[in-house]
Amino acid sequence: MPNPAALSKTQLLEMLTAQREQLTMRSREVAQLSDIIQQKDAKIAQLENEFLKLWQARFAAKSERYLDDPDQLRIDFGDTDEAADAAEGLAEALEEVGITPPPKRRQPRRKRDESLPAHLPRVVIPMDALEADKHCDEHGEKQLLPEDMWDVVERLVYKPPQLFVEVRKYPKYGCEGQPQCGLAAAERPTGIVEGDKYDTSIAAELITNKYAYHLPVYRQQDLFAGSGWTPSRSTLLNILTQCFFIVTPLLHYFQRVLQNDRHVACDDTGLTLLYPKDPQEFDLSDPKQRRIAEVFAEAAAANKPSINAKMWGYRGQTVKLNVFDFTVSRHRDGPELFFEDYTGTILGDCWHGFGAIAAASDGAIVRAACNSHARRKFEDATDYPADRRKWLKWYQELFDIETRVKNLSEEGRLQLRQSEARAVWDAMRAELDAIDDRIVQVVLPKSELRKALNYLRNHWTELTRYLDDPQLPMDNNECEQLMKQVGLGRKNWLFAGSVAGGERNAGFLTLTSSAHRNDLDVRAYLNDILQRLLAGETDYEPMLPWNWGAAHPESIREFRREERRQRDVRKQTDRAKRRVRQRQLANRATK
Repeated sequence: MPNPAALSKTQLLEMLTAQREQLTMRSREVAQLSDIIQQKDAKIAQLENEFLKLWQARFAAKSERYLDDPDQLRIDFGDTDEAADAAEGLAEALEEVGITPPPKRRQPRRKRDESLPAHLPRVVIPMDALEADKHCDEHGEKQLLPEDMWDVVERLVYKPPQLFVEVRKYPKYGCEGQPQCGLAAAERPTGIVEGDKYDTSIAAELITNKYAYHLPVYRQQDLFAGSGWTPSRSTLLNILTQCFFIVTPLLHYFQRVLQNDRHVACDDTGLTLLYPKDPQEFDLSDPKQRRIAEVFAEAAAANKPSINAKMWGYRGQTVKLNVFDFTVSRHRDGPELFFEDYTGTILGDCWHGFGAIAAASDGAIVRAACNSHARRKFEDATDYPADRRKWLKWYQELFDIETRVKNLSEEGRLQLRQSEARAVWDAMRAELDAIDDRIVQVVLPKSELRKALNYLRNHWTELTRYLDDPQLPMDNNECEQLMKQVGLGRKNWLFAGSVAGGERNAGFLTLTSSAHRNDLDVRAYLNDILQRLLAGETDYEPMLPWNWGAAHPESIREFRREERRQRDVRKQTDRAKRRVRQRQLANRATK
């Protein structure tokens, strides 16, 4: 580097200008690198967030839990001041929900009854001792003690189902030597298939196994083979097809009964439909078939081997029916046709199709939205942890209130919602307005929390509609759980081979799911209604699941009802404990 003292003024200016340009260039490079680093950091944070969501979806518990602090799991060792304070106030909280508080001292655990059901037949098998054990070297032959002193051990034995062939002989009558009189014989009943080769019990077993236990037809071949009969798949499919034809009028009746309910919940899930090699001809005057033709044409143009079809579930709130419907896409032609003449409330997610159906009904249909969907938006928002915790806390209070109103009358339910739940919603509204008016800290427009807030604001009316309607649930969870029945079946029978196959799946799911909802023996229910329908019975009122169960109390699964009752008691007890803990923490904070 030259000596600055030996340079002229012009040379010094040129050197300084060159160095300034180098510094400017370096500053630009540093700024560019800083921008790249920030972009990389943002990308890493985004990938970490996506990885966390995928991990939670794959490995985390699926049940939604409501904690005081959703970002921190609590370790309760039972010896803290909070635990002691909670124990003192537990009885008061339990009395609020009508639960008898547990005794202070632990009672000795009652020995569980391990005896086998008394109604099962007993086969007595004598188990005699060895001859050597019957003889005593000192006293000779041992004396046989009275039978009431014997040891009796009962052991449950499983025997595979037995098949037998029922041979029906039809005698014929005629006039001797008078062929013009003709022959007379007993009238033959209508059978499932031609020739009446298969009893309704076979069909009931087949439908129950596939749609209640989710066993595909090819696996049922092995089950029947274990009993001595090895049917072909085509035979079993033929039985299913004929049974669907038989029960179709009953399914239409189920749908009409469900449409009389003031509140119907709706949800859908995907189901793969194989594209047929030889598509059928469609009646374009039928809107549903017209939609099928459009979807098939698009699949053929794109050379797709399958179509992402949809299975819809409709669940009545007071009418205990679950009705399924199959469509080739998530177009509103399915719900639109179902709710064509409906008057009442549709409960579901915030899909725009429900809004279009309600708007086209001229006020006959109103929409109610699922608050579990709204809550999940805040659960997924991890960019503002303090605000996220506040909103989840509010939703926790709302769901706790719903637990308390579950067993109340309609008047009590409405009163508690108006007195307590509405106050929580008012606080949420005030916070939402404050954020929108920029009174509090600004939430970035593209953040996950902003998306959750927008969802809440855009669907506020639908989300709060349940406050003024005591029969309306706060969420759509029970209808969403119906989709698990479709999902379990989808994992086993994988796909629908045709539109007719998808509609058949929807019909049999309607029967089995409705029977299961009413705690019925599904197999016995199906067997009886198939016999009635084959006999020509057209009075479908006694075939409704609750009416059928009242006429067949021996086919009601009472243990299911007891399990449900105990689960509700546990939930109310757990939430009562949490309310006590929150109350004690609040009192401690004010001291």
